[in-house]
Amino acid sequence: MKLFVGLGNPGAKYALNRHNIGFMAVDRIAEAHGFGPWRSRFQGQTSEGTLGGEKVLLLKPQTYMNESGRSVGEAMRFLKIALPEVTVFHDEIDLPPARLKVKTGGGHAGHNGLRSLHAHVGDAYHRVRMGVGHPGHKDAVPGYVLHDFAKADREGWLEDLLRGVEDGAAALAQGDVATFQNKVALRLNPPRSSRPAPDAKAPAASAEPPKTTSDTRSPLQKLADRFR
Repeated sequence: MKLFVGLGNPGAKYALNRHNIGFMAVDRIAEAHGFGPWRSRFQGQTSEGTLGGEKVLLLKPQTYMNESGRSVGEAMRFLKIALPEVTVFHDEIDLPPARLKVKTGGGHAGHNGLRSLHAHVGDAYHRVRMGVGHPGHKDAVPGYVLHDFAKADREGWLEDLLRGVEDGAAALAQGDVATFQNKVALRLNPPRSSRPAPDAKAPAASAEPPKTTSDTRSPLQKLADRFR
């Protein structure tokens, strides 16, 4: 079984925060791929389903971000899921908005949810780093990530990013990271149509009468012809 974890904070007041993009990602996977109803387990909300032939458990820890590792560790121990089978979706301030990267292992870079995971289960899990941008100064980070996405972002690049995650979820479950990232990229930057531009309308017919061949009659002959 694969474990897909979305990081975030529980409750309506946090639902649209930048910090909750991980919750948003697993919610969209569940909806798009016909997963079962969410239920309370492992100090979190879980939903089960299948992606690309792989059985997958989606988990949204309800312990608040700073204690996410407690929920993930409980699920892993109970279901006997090894760390390489765990993928975590989270906000990433070191990536600009509308950017996504996948990595395995490494430091937590000050992210409290990842810090908790490191403490409870180790660091050798897969991460889907979903860029939300940086406020410009480290002291502003807590307020920034706990602030809602702007409406224009939600209806623009964020919607495209989440649709890309939906599209690529099966590939990710199968371990095909390249295909997953390509699916996301196609949503964020759809290819331009290769069809040629439609032909321009034919120019309107000239208002000038068609030219005739040169008249070689003499003036006198022209005059005579008028009275014939």
